[in-house]
Amino acid sequence: MKTSLSKLTENAIVLLKELIKESSFSGHEDKTAELIQDWFNSYKIPFQRANNNIYAFNEAFDASKPTILLNSHHDTVKPNSAYTKDPFTPIEEDGKLFGLGSNDAGGCLVSLIAAFTYFFHQENLNHNIIIAATGEEENSGPNGLNSLLKILPHIDVAIVGEPTQMQLAIAEKGLVIFDGIVHGTPSHAAHPNTNNAIYNTISVLDWFKKYTFSKTSEVLGDVKLTVTQISAGSQHNVVPAKVDLVIDVRVNDCYTNKEISDLLLSEAPCELKARSLRLNSSSIPKDHALVQSGIMLGRSTYGSPTLSDQAALSCPSLKLGPGDSTRSHTADEFICIQEIVEGIELYIEILKGFLL
Repeated sequence: MKTSLSKLTENAIVLLKELIKESSFSGHEDKTAELIQDWFNSYKIPFQRANNNIYAFNEAFDASKPTILLNSHHDTVKPNSAYTKDPFTPIEEDGKLFGLGSNDAGGCLVSLIAAFTYFFHQENLNHNIIIAATGEEENSGPNGLNSLLKILPHIDVAIVGEPTQMQLAIAEKGLVIFDGIVHGTPSHAAHPNTNNAIYNTISVLDWFKKYTFSKTSEVLGDVKLTVTQISAGSQHNVVPAKVDLVIDVRVNDCYTNKEISDLLLSEAPCELKARSLRLNSSSIPKDHALVQSGIMLGRSTYGSPTLSDQAALSCPSLKLGPGDSTRSHTADEFICIQEIVEGIELYIEILKGFLL
């Protein structure tokens, strides 16, 4: 028997408040994992746990059917020093719920859990449903969604819960971070040196500033390359042997991360090494039935510049959730209560249009 939508929504908001009270920094989400377990126990929904990832299957799961994954994370970043409210105290003011992780991504998580619970007993769905409340999203850690995918059944499509104001992020940029080294000849500052690593870096930085990738995505635009860190030297009278750079590359869906790496390693005027190539761009066709279900409900599509657990998925995936990405990681983070109410309703209606 289905639980009423109003009661599900009420309970989801209570769950979010309880999640806010518990510290759940990436890799230390055990307390919030227990709260999510309590939800499933209260609705008599069987679940499993792997590390701090909690997951469950709809009651009529049928291995012969394709599967949709509903995923969001319950880890948070650490609160910054500009907070004026206790980040671990859920505070309601003027229709807003304040607290660390309320917007990123607690509101999305509890809304997806509520939607899954709504459909749990539903029969004759055209897809199975798996809900996964995962950890280590904020630090792209080894024990988050990427580890869980190794033990889950095949996933055909996914909704990743991140704050998008319930608009449809049908593509997301990938990320490659490069460590660069500009070499030179170390020497005493008092002596002539025509191979000063710091001076050599000027032309290297200019090269990165002017470098462009030729392929532009219709949804995600250009690949964005940014030098974000530079360090060198140990004392005033020593010319260093090298300058260390960090280059942040946000990759559109026209390239794989390996293609980006191959291009830069062959062309850049300095030594480069990619830290990882696993955080690829993600997308779902605009004509996919899941996207079309959202469009029919008046939702718009766009490309997201921010990274999420979509990067761990190899299937078509849609980023979608209540809240606003610009509030994420800010002081006095909040989500509007009405955003959660509408988020649960929209998740359910979009899934109805896709599953029934």
